[in-house]
Amino acid sequence: MNSTRREFLTKTTEYILLTGAATVAWEYVLAGKAEASPNYKTTDHWWGMIIDVEKCIGCGNCVRACSVENDVPEGYFRTWVERYFVPDVWDEQEVNPIVDSPDGAINGFPDVKRDRPGKSFFVPKLCNHCADSPCVQVCPVGATFVSPDGVVLVDDTYCLGCRYCVQACPYGCRFINPKTNTANKCTLCYHRITKGLTTACCEACPTAARQLGDLKNPKDPIHEFLRTHNVQVLKPHMATGSKTFYNGLDGSVR
Repeated sequence: MNSTRREFLTKTTEYILLTGAATVAWEYVLAGKAEASPNYKTTDHWWGMIIDVEKCIGCGNCVRACSVENDVPEGYFRTWVERYFVPDVWDEQEVNPIVDSPDGAINGFPDVKRDRPGKSFFVPKLCNHCADSPCVQVCPVGATFVSPDGVVLVDDTYCLGCRYCVQACPYGCRFINPKTNTANKCTLCYHRITKGLTTACCEACPTAARQLGDLKNPKDPIHEFLRTHNVQVLKPHMATGSKTFYNGLDGSVR
């Protein structure tokens, strides 16, 4: 056993024995990282997001806003946008649509002239804040957890940087922050929504393609949208309880 693995196992064992991994969650909030308003009650909310693919224009405003708001390291993304091109007629050797996302679309997309007819559309992606999160299940020390209001968070004071959660996420939305060597991802701007604000990406979207929604609030417009639109989640076969709902999602999106 090399020293790195030994240190990892020792630290993990000591932590579980001394504290019990389940006690981590609310220390994240008590440490001041959430900065919740005095009137905010976590048990009164259950957060999710609607993404209307038909409204997304691929401008990259959401990616830039997220990067600035959350001090995301250059070259890494908590949210990004993918462009899909689906030809009207497939070549015999083609099995997948053409997908690109230059620099996470932080500067939008360059114009591309296709030599054949087809359709192009944009798909924003981020953490799906699953109710049954694989990343939470594999974290050996409880550093990744689901808050009482349904947001998947990471407490970097406990994160070991083991990368188990990065590998477990079926949506590819996690990365290891090169500055802290801990797991990083979208937090639904938890420091904002606990103060009654919306997320930075929703606020910056010029077409309202993204909308934050409170699934516990019967008056929230998200309920009418879910009732009146044929919404889907990414990779439904994974049964993660995703709370990021897409409208107008093409069957070619993976």
